[in-house]
Amino acid sequence: MKLSSHNPDNPDPLLRPSFSFGDKVKRLVWSVAWSLLCRWTPKPFHNWRSLVLRMFGGKIGNSNFIYPSCKIWAPWLLTTEDCVTIGPGVEVYNPGGVLLQDHAIVSQDAYLCGATHDYDSPEFTYIKKRITVGPYAWVCAKAIVLPGVHCKEGSVLGAAAVATRDLEPWTVYAGNPAKLVKPRKKSNATESRT
Repeated sequence: MKLSSHNPDNPDPLLRPSFSFGDKVKRLVWSVAWSLLCRWTPKPFHNWRSLVLRMFGGKIGNSNFIYPSCKIWAPWLLTTEDCVTIGPGVEVYNPGGVLLQDHAIVSQDAYLCGATHDYDSPEFTYIKKRITVGPYAWVCAKAIVLPGVHCKEGSVLGAAAVATRDLEPWTVYAGNPAKLVKPRKKSNATESRT
């Protein structure tokens, strides 16, 4: 008897599902809701999109700027603090959770990738890890943040750079893999946090 693909009992680990049927249905409902309620909305309707994310379990802070063309995989695994920006075309793939702290900016077409696979494992094991973008950190256009990375306070990941490791506070990174380029001047706005 041949077992069908996507069967949890399939002896071929590459044909076993990474997510339960219930999880897939939940994400389908979310995807349809975002398309119907948010994707078409004018750019300035940030409060409305924040409300919709909260309705689906997102822990969303005040004065967030969440653009209609962004793609959030699971809002119930997203936490933002105040004055956070998720720009146009940003993809938040967050099976391990994503935390965006005060004044964090994720610019257009950036990708927060919170999961991978163990390619050395015969089971091609699915691995999910939390991503944190610290206060006043900036993930620039088309940059990629990989699973488990912490972009610490005030760090900058340059355009199209790939963060494979944590970024140190108040530093600028560029390249693939991202390398430290120079220090960043600390913002006066951060003094109120201390």
